[in-house]
Amino acid sequence: MRIADVEEDIDHELVSKEQIDAKIHEMAALASEDYRDKNPLLVAVLKGAVNTLVAFTQAMSIPVQIDFMSLSSYGSGTVSSGEVTVRQDLSADVRGRHILIVEDIVDSGRTLAWLVAELKRRGAASVEVFALLSKPSRREVDVDVKYAGYEIPDEFVVGFGLDFDERYRNLDSIAVLKPSVYQGVQA
Repeated sequence: MRIADVEEDIDHELVSKEQIDAKIHEMAALASEDYRDKNPLLVAVLKGAVNTLVAFTQAMSIPVQIDFMSLSSYGSGTVSSGEVTVRQDLSADVRGRHILIVEDIVDSGRTLAWLVAELKRRGAASVEVFALLSKPSRREVDVDVKYAGYEIPDEFVVGFGLDFDERYRNLDSIAVLKPSVYQGVQA
């Protein structure tokens, strides 16, 4: 889906499809070199990181395994509640594995910090992070993102997996949602 299909809801495009592809290929090349001969397990948080994970794994030049977790710190609102809930756990045992978390966006950092700590607690040999987007102005918890994509301003973004109430995930770029679309929605 393109922005033109939902232009009445979109303020402006923030990151184009071409910019997304270029950044993912750049970071995947670095990660491929770093994880060569390490049999990495890439972990994506559902549902938002699915698009990023697919593009990232396809851009990598080494074999990888993937797994998923469903975590939530958001309800139907636009602000993180801060409490992480596991909705679906990993199927793989992470003990002794080199884990690369593939994220769509780092906002408050709470969910990602929780996940990094949890994977280490479970015995992962290493845990690193690739995040396509980062909102440093919203950060409440310091998290180390080894493979960083784009820093973006504190605006509500959708597309390329990012949603508002399960909508707009299938935009092929990242766009700022008009405030009128989410006004009045409680966190």
